[in-house]
Amino acid sequence: MTHFLSALFFTIFQTVALLQRAHSYGNAHTCRSYCGNLTVDYPFAIQSGCGHSGYRDLLFCINDVLMLHISSGSYRVLDIDYAYESLTIDDPHMSTCSSIVFGNRGNGFVVERWREPYLNPTPDNVFMLLGCTAESPLFQGFPGKHLPCRNVSGMGCEEYYGCPGWNIIRRKKVGLVYGSGPPDCCAVSFEAIKAINLTKLGCQGYSSAYSLAPLRVAGPHGWSYGIRVKYSVEGSDSFCKACEATGGSCGFDVNDFSSLCMCGKGNSTSNCDSSVHSASHRRTRSLMDALAGFVGCIAIQKLSVTLGL
Repeated sequence: MTHFLSALFFTIFQTVALLQRAHSYGNAHTCRSYCGNLTVDYPFAIQSGCGHSGYRDLLFCINDVLMLHISSGSYRVLDIDYAYESLTIDDPHMSTCSSIVFGNRGNGFVVERWREPYLNPTPDNVFMLLGCTAESPLFQGFPGKHLPCRNVSGMGCEEYYGCPGWNIIRRKKVGLVYGSGPPDCCAVSFEAIKAINLTKLGCQGYSSAYSLAPLRVAGPHGWSYGIRVKYSVEGSDSFCKACEATGGSCGFDVNDFSSLCMCGKGNSTSNCDSSVHSASHRRTRSLMDALAGFVGCIAIQKLSVTLGL
């Protein structure tokens, strides 16, 4: 009998504890989503009204493939690093070490003006612009050997020319001046030109590589190809922290883009413990109390039957 009572009360305790945790933390990841093997969490989202308003209409999950869409085109998201606030994206028409793609088919990278404070390639991301014309804005105002091309984080065109992809391309031999035409490759940082628009720059293609400090890989065969993008959230994140600490998910009003704390079926303009609770949130707590009471009643009834009362 003693063993039975202990087991019974332990079961009651466990059930009530689970109900309490479900209430306290069940809303904490209302907006968290998954696409393939990638976690989509704040400040990103693939549901309307979730995440930070600066990243609205940015990520889309298509057949378990996470895609990022900006004004220059769509890119596959390879990784999101929440610890270092960066994501890695891939342009299918971008040149790599094994394949040089001409024909002005690459997306490049151009972000909308209103997203610029939040989303830009990292400083150690090198863009190697390929097959640009002499009339390209890249070379205007740079007479003679004073080209804007330079290495970025130890990566540049001189090494990139050693890639096997160039074996099928008849590369121009260009010296210190470009009277006979600019070089086939010009490496620049994103900060130098603020946008990689192949049409406006008069280039036939591009490649992009990034460095993961403190790693330094010798040679272009070992470079990481893709676009490494740094993201940030302007202003204080105290609202979001307070929201998540009280079991909510950070979101925004889809009409005026003001911050909202998503508390289950209701929203709050501060946090889930504030006086601005929705009726649905209060109903959730009432339901939890009712369930706990129901479990307690069943337990007492069983105990009465066992003891013959």
